[in-house]
Amino acid sequence: MSAVSSRLPVFPWDKLEPYKATAAAHPDGIVDLSVGTPVDPVPEAVQRALAGAANSPGYPTVWGTAELRDALTGWAERRLGARGVTHSNVLPVVGSKELVAWLPTQLGLGAGDRVAYPRLAYPTYEVGARLCGAEPVPYDDPTTLDPAGLRLLWLNSPSNPTGAVLGRDELTRIVAWAREHGVLVFSDECYLELGWEAEPVSVLHPDICGGSYDGIVAVHSLSKRSNLAGYRAAFLVGDAAVLGELLQIRKHGGMMTPAPVQAATVAALADDTHVREQRERYAARRDALRAALEAHGFRIDHSEASLYLWSTRDEPCWDTVAHLAELGILVAPGDFYGPAGERHVRVALTATDERIEAAVKRLG
Repeated sequence: MSAVSSRLPVFPWDKLEPYKATAAAHPDGIVDLSVGTPVDPVPEAVQRALAGAANSPGYPTVWGTAELRDALTGWAERRLGARGVTHSNVLPVVGSKELVAWLPTQLGLGAGDRVAYPRLAYPTYEVGARLCGAEPVPYDDPTTLDPAGLRLLWLNSPSNPTGAVLGRDELTRIVAWAREHGVLVFSDECYLELGWEAEPVSVLHPDICGGSYDGIVAVHSLSKRSNLAGYRAAFLVGDAAVLGELLQIRKHGGMMTPAPVQAATVAALADDTHVREQRERYAARRDALRAALEAHGFRIDHSEASLYLWSTRDEPCWDTVAHLAELGILVAPGDFYGPAGERHVRVALTATDERIEAAVKRLG
């Protein structure tokens, strides 16, 4: 039996361990700005909803409760500006990383097919292509790609790691090109509610898609906006035919969001207050970190949205990682996200106010 793992790149975070040990040896402890995992409390209303659904002895359904689907459709229309979203246009998933990794397989892709994703990108897009034996294709502008054999096109706006945002005209152009060539578009919009110097827009907005969801699906997550990374709560909105096929496949695979998490998702999507409060926390941390990094000699590129500062000292990224580790600060090297990131580091905003303050002092 051949090892499937042999198709995959080395798990990048393992390479960071020696630098983590250096940072952890700082007298005042490590400031971990690498992974980007939420540290703030889960909203109380969400915790209550989870606890209230704790007595759920039966199997949940893959499609979720009608209440959950109502919450997903309502949120997509209210927050994304989508129109005419029905239950057939939504599908809950067990966290967005699971979806990204296994989507090409679930779409039936394999040898001879191509999966495209941004040149600087979340590594799991490439992993998903390799898991099913498809060819991974990084791009700068997807509309310059040869569409032959291109079955799946990933968009990511706001970007992880750069925080760059695709504008309305650019998104409209890309969607039109993909439809012209019969290429399925999946748009990873997990950071859409965290725009700072730009207002991100969904591919589902009628200005972009023309009011039709044919050939497009948006991916959304509650991990960052609601501090629910530990809940694995995410969902898809878009083309009913694509989601209907995925629903059938995922039924066979038993890919069910736990019932208490479904109830928690309903509560999270019904409450915009906690989202605003969390944005304010991140905005304050972002302002403090950005000023400290720039004073320390860094240049911040893009970063107009998301939870990261795409930072450079115009040197190899691992030199920067080592320099910051000596200060007790751990960041992610840019080459985790592709060779084009080899002179940047990704600095996450996901640390407590106390740890952000410690980082600012050390940088000073």
